[in-house]
Amino acid sequence: MKWISFEHEGKEKYGVYLEEEQAAVIVSDEQGAPSTLVAAIAEGAFLEAAASKAAQLPRVGKAEITWLSPIPRPLKNVMCVGKNYRDHAIEMGGEASVPEHPMIFTKAPTSVSAHQAPIPAYESLTSALDYEGELAVIIGKKGKEIGREEALDYIFGYTVLNDVTARDLQSRHKQFFIGKSLDGSCPIGPWIVSGDEIPDPHQLAIETKVNGETRQKSNTSQFIFPIDEIIHVLSKGMTLEPGDIIATGTPAGVGFAMEPKGTLRAGDTVEITIEGVGTLSNTVES
Repeated sequence: MKWISFEHEGKEKYGVYLEEEQAAVIVSDEQGAPSTLVAAIAEGAFLEAAASKAAQLPRVGKAEITWLSPIPRPLKNVMCVGKNYRDHAIEMGGEASVPEHPMIFTKAPTSVSAHQAPIPAYESLTSALDYEGELAVIIGKKGKEIGREEALDYIFGYTVLNDVTARDLQSRHKQFFIGKSLDGSCPIGPWIVSGDEIPDPHQLAIETKVNGETRQKSNTSQFIFPIDEIIHVLSKGMTLEPGDIIATGTPAGVGFAMEPKGTLRAGDTVEITIEGVGTLSNTVES
């Protein structure tokens, strides 16, 4: 199933996207439906029942909806893994920058935006706006001290995320949060693919294009730290909850590492495609 959040006739809804029909099944209007997709994820039985009868539920065409991030208002910061591909770690700082343990930073909830939403250029604030194509994990149930052998059971699904970064702010402030948390700098979507549709999240091709030019091309098999280890480490002293978002890192090919620099400018379109998950597309707007 492809779970989405969207606007229809001025109201926020959530449901299932039928790619072949180019239509959205409205689940949130069902009697007793939780108010948001995050709340519905927490009540797993409701989504299971809705999925089983999706063919009988009302639907609207793609042209009638406005995409929202699948989780429009995360309850926590988006958790991100830095330098989780060896080639990206090397392009950003050489062999010595390859981490020995997962490197975790976060993006503010207000940075989250949707598929096809504009990415603000922030031309008066940054001259080094960059893209990072990533596979993101959506947690499906509450857990702490999660063992690696059971970690994947805590996943609701997978989506595509663009970790847009103001590199000069990142350097100036000597930390990641400000440069990673500009409003609109975390497009996510278009949907969350249910975990049962991705048999092995460590064997997915990932590709980022800017204006049609391939900039990043890799595979999640190249992770330094696999997803089960990331969940295990994060949950050692922190409770993971339904709807938590974990971005798993980006491969080599970011614009800031290019010569000359290939960072983003107004009018640039970034498309990130992950095998079995989908394509996230956004255009930089001044």
